[in-house]
Amino acid sequence: MQNILSYQEAFISYLKQFKTDREPKSLYEPIDYILNLGGKRLRPVLTLMSAEIFNTDYKKALDAALSIEVFHNFSLIHDDIMDDAPLRRGNQTVHEKWDVNTGILSGDAMLIMAYQLFENYEPETFRDLAKLFSKTALEVCEGQQYDVDFENRDDVTIPEYLKMIEYKTAVLVGAAMQMGAIVAQASKAEQEGIYDFGRNLGVAFQLQDDYLDAFGDPKTFGKQVGGDIIENKKTFLYLKTLEFSAEAEQRELQHLFSVSPTDSSDKVQSVKQLFLSSGAADATTKAIEAYTNKAFSVLDTLDISEEKKKLLRLFGENLMTRKV
Repeated sequence: MQNILSYQEAFISYLKQFKTDREPKSLYEPIDYILNLGGKRLRPVLTLMSAEIFNTDYKKALDAALSIEVFHNFSLIHDDIMDDAPLRRGNQTVHEKWDVNTGILSGDAMLIMAYQLFENYEPETFRDLAKLFSKTALEVCEGQQYDVDFENRDDVTIPEYLKMIEYKTAVLVGAAMQMGAIVAQASKAEQEGIYDFGRNLGVAFQLQDDYLDAFGDPKTFGKQVGGDIIENKKTFLYLKTLEFSAEAEQRELQHLFSVSPTDSSDKVQSVKQLFLSSGAADATTKAIEAYTNKAFSVLDTLDISEEKKKLLRLFGENLMTRKV
């Protein structure tokens, strides 16, 4: 087994070879641009790691890992268009650097290219990868639609929110791990187990993102701290604050979330104080820990060495305590 940094380096090296030097350049240049903006490369690293967990050289899983990363970045291009976001990883978004039509079309091309990468595998592996990919891609779209729908609703429940982040974020983490298991020709039970491990970690990862958006260090977080609050996003923290608060605090929070995104001078601090005083901040850190522990409990069902279980636990613990 490699360490996590080794998997990252190997993947980035492989990604650099994935050049789309084709015509028309106006279609392919945005694809190279988004794929080389950096990022954590969390999902492809998990694919490579999963292949080795099930006793296969990670190099055999590089195309599956690349497919996951291409798909993830396709979804980011389209998400940025839907959110009218100006920046991605500190750089101009594709639709800002080019235009909306280019962003839509380049994103569509990336989705097709993600599928094409499965053609480098034997027919049975191709079939299993494509079947999982299709299911996951559709769930990600469903999760995105739930997210859009929730913007116009004042009655979103905690279970609904958790389902949304499971579909929008966590299923892709689970699929990344199952793809490594498929390439390694692991049993169906092992594939399902490692998927559940990744899915639970994915929920914890998104809840941690929600938490860091409010309470992260601006020097390390990499995004604007308080961005979700400014944009009136009803995150887990917001919903838990409503659940735990008395009527007066509920009204105050709802009023603050009706304020225009441009009028944010004192809003972020006032909302954060409500998150803290209500107990919602503590509840969120406990939920992150609970989902991480759910992932760890899956490891007991997998027939892999203690050394490999230790590596997966370390990965999960690092996600739970991350600051970026």
